[in-house]
Amino acid sequence: MWDPAQYLRFASERSRPFFELLARVGAEAPKRVADLGCGPGELTAELAARWPGAEVTGLDSSAEMIEAARACPDPAAARIGWVFGDLRDWQPAEPHDVIVSNAVLQWLPDHLEVLARWPKLLAPGGWLAVQVPGNFDQPSHQILRDLAGSPRWRPLLRDVPLNRQSAEPAQYLDLLARAGCEVDAWETTYQHVLPGDDPVVDWYKGSGLRPVLSALDPDQAAAFVAEYGAAARAAYPRRPYGTVLAFRRVFVVARAR
Repeated sequence: MWDPAQYLRFASERSRPFFELLARVGAEAPKRVADLGCGPGELTAELAARWPGAEVTGLDSSAEMIEAARACPDPAAARIGWVFGDLRDWQPAEPHDVIVSNAVLQWLPDHLEVLARWPKLLAPGGWLAVQVPGNFDQPSHQILRDLAGSPRWRPLLRDVPLNRQSAEPAQYLDLLARAGCEVDAWETTYQHVLPGDDPVVDWYKGSGLRPVLSALDPDQAAAFVAEYGAAARAAYPRRPYGTVLAFRRVFVVARAR
């Protein structure tokens, strides 16, 4: 379903929340680090570079992403154990000092239940760092939902799961504080200035549109993208300096006591 090359077209913009999340993690010399939902691996390599003495695992449920991760050219990536699997089933043999999950949990309808299990997998003093999109109410997603539910597309897409988005920062704080963690939760809305003729479509072809495009044949997918693009261009008009995509993200960093 996933296309690593398409996902990486806006690598700078997509990676910025990861680095701002990681900046709040104070682990100094962790033994075990996991990136749950590692994608194409370039950000997991940043974890290995930051903590060269750690055993680092990158896990993803997309075979395409794991293949791309194993081919990651960053020298630090050679030390990472890449695992194909579902993060909902992840059960490490040993407690971990750092668990990171960046822009993944929004795909799971039960993501709060999944998140509630992770503090139990931390070593004493271990860190949990999570980032999820929080822009479900924005035109980019409303257009997608409206099209998928329209008479033309609903018969083909009624069973396709769409991106479900995040809870509020206060919900994450309460969930993880009740689990005995010290918690820092916040949100940021980025104003991405994107280049190109149709950048919003290109952005979502690498993320939110993937389940839809995978469910359609090539001609149907092209027709859907054409409809989505027309509506997206109206909602996100091109300006002299580029197209502005407002993107809210929710962050939480928790430390086990």
